[in-house]
Amino acid sequence: MPVLVASDLDRTLIYSAAALALTMPDARAPRLLCVEVHEARPLSFMTETSAQLLTDLGDRAVFVPTTTRTRKQYQRINLPGPEPKYAICANGGHLLVDGATDQDWHASVLARLADECAPLAEVEEHLAKTADPFWLRKQRVAEDLFAYLVVERELLPEEWVKELAVWAENRGWTVSLQGRKIYAVPKPLTKSAAVREVARRTGAELTLAAGDSLLDADLLLVADRGWRPGHGELAEAAWTAPAITALPERGVLAGERILREFLKNS
Repeated sequence: MPVLVASDLDRTLIYSAAALALTMPDARAPRLLCVEVHEARPLSFMTETSAQLLTDLGDRAVFVPTTTRTRKQYQRINLPGPEPKYAICANGGHLLVDGATDQDWHASVLARLADECAPLAEVEEHLAKTADPFWLRKQRVAEDLFAYLVVERELLPEEWVKELAVWAENRGWTVSLQGRKIYAVPKPLTKSAAVREVARRTGAELTLAAGDSLLDADLLLVADRGWRPGHGELAEAAWTAPAITALPERGVLAGERILREFLKNS
């Protein structure tokens, strides 16, 4: 039976220049491969070793990129290895099959959101009212499913984020702070639900997963085995579970270690 490997992308397998965490001497830094270009600028990277490991993994398992990115943001990533048949975007809101949205899946997600949590418009309004222009740079809506803010992290009051999390919790939403972005995501909008659907379709009996943020916790819990890097929201919270391995590696070398673990266990 096939092994299903569902992995978060940003700060798990691919890294911006700011997130690489190259702490070794320059001469010993790993060779990097650019896997995303945006507006003619290199944006995301993995090590050349990771690129080979991911290629090997694609030949051995059903690899499913599993991201909070919108479809447009995901599609500008050029991952090495075989083109994945399945990809999960918008935190589970869109299931791509051979690059196209599965409309039945998307309709089922919209129905759950309508039934189980406050509407997006209410969250947008609250963010617009309470976010301070002093530290807010952008407010965006992703795929008409969730909202996020781009902020100046060093100016952002921790208390505001905590208050937002409580407000959102009472309305069936989750708040996640990742780098310079604050996400407000409906609780029923999960990576894990989409991964379970892919597992059903492929007949996979073993699911492996990796992720670094609060929005990846449900993904890790639905897997038979999971890994989290030594950086990110989950690491900062010392989050763990019985089938989860907390890795010591941070930055782009954590991505390399995660891919080694996927290969070893698939």
